[in-house]
Amino acid sequence: MQFPRLVLVRQKFRDRRIADVAAEVQKQLAGSGFAGRLKPGSRVAIGVGSRGIHSLATIVRGVVQYWKDQGMRPFLFPAMGSHGAASAQGQADVLAHYGITQASMGCPVVSQLAVVSLGKTADGIEAFMDKMAYESDGVMLVGRVKWHTDFAGKIESGLFKMMAIGLGKFGGAQRYHSYAYRLGLEHVIRSVGRQVLQSGKILGGLAILEDAHHNTGKLDAVPVEAMEQREEENLALVKTWMGKIPVDADILIMDEIGKNISGAGMDTKVANRSVQCEYNPWPDTPKFERIFVRNLSELTYNSGVGLGMADVVTDRLVNRIDWEPTWINSLTANTPSAIRTPIHFPTDRECLERIAPTVGKLDLDEVTYVWIRNTMELGRLAVSENLRGKVEKNPLIEIEATVDFDFDGENDLISPFMPVEAAAGTH
Repeated sequence: MQFPRLVLVRQKFRDRRIADVAAEVQKQLAGSGFAGRLKPGSRVAIGVGSRGIHSLATIVRGVVQYWKDQGMRPFLFPAMGSHGAASAQGQADVLAHYGITQASMGCPVVSQLAVVSLGKTADGIEAFMDKMAYESDGVMLVGRVKWHTDFAGKIESGLFKMMAIGLGKFGGAQRYHSYAYRLGLEHVIRSVGRQVLQSGKILGGLAILEDAHHNTGKLDAVPVEAMEQREEENLALVKTWMGKIPVDADILIMDEIGKNISGAGMDTKVANRSVQCEYNPWPDTPKFERIFVRNLSELTYNSGVGLGMADVVTDRLVNRIDWEPTWINSLTANTPSAIRTPIHFPTDRECLERIAPTVGKLDLDEVTYVWIRNTMELGRLAVSENLRGKVEKNPLIEIEATVDFDFDGENDLISPFMPVEAAAGTH
């Protein structure tokens, strides 16, 4: 099978990065009044999640230093539901993978799974909080606010979701997702979050907003009294910053998926798939007939969450999957379809040759392709030459070069993109 030439393009996303993230952390917290809620010497529990957030270690270290400077005794704990295979060591390992350890942060990292009941919401949902956090003098959350992969609402992923599902650990996460089946996840996040606030333990949070380049674009120290309102405002803002693929295509090629890229492995609102594997459910989003995923990211540590949204994957991806954390995370979220194994073949070339005839075009020269590193890194991408006319009309796209579909001696594609870890530091 002959493949078209590729046009490498760069999208002109606005660069909103904060020049000095560490200084901005201190500026935000200095004006927050958080420390005034506690007596000197108090123990402060800082909850941190499991996403691949740019500059996360720098931000968390700054939060720890703020509390130390106020004469408090901070410690860190994972606020991440079922991630890390829902084990205490696994969740500590997730934080360590992001550079968050006792040695690097200068305070203890306490990871355990015991929870305390905080009573029930009006819907009868029992709310929970990490036991060590509850026994502290106050809890602060550090998390990214962004769109959620499973639903659309005024509150999606962020501090409120972390208060509900993250603080509830594995048992709480299971329970909340079950209620969400009937009540909707946004309703559950709001009602459980309000129940957690009633505990009086939450001091506030530091909301992280990232621009389309995955750089830190805004830090917002959110007081406990305004958490719900500010969550809505921050989500509405960051949605306007979102990077998207600029054209429809028959086949979307991704170099990698992973939990560090999105909670669903791939950002469903970029790839236009639902976690229930519905095709093109999101309006105002480019449509793709088929998705080919080549591999897992290094920082997903062999979690295969998200592979079920692909139509074809490689044998090497399937063979890398560690199924225990994969199924624990997927079943807790009530999304078993998202980890179904798609058809898979030994080489990239065979994957493409097998899937191309299924897009409804008799002439395979008419098949259109978009190729991305992953759904988080959309600044540079490749489109097949038969889409050149569409990208040339877009003033926010710069054409860099025209290249061939390049295969190595094993018939696997040679990617024109850098790994996400390297690319994140180049914008």
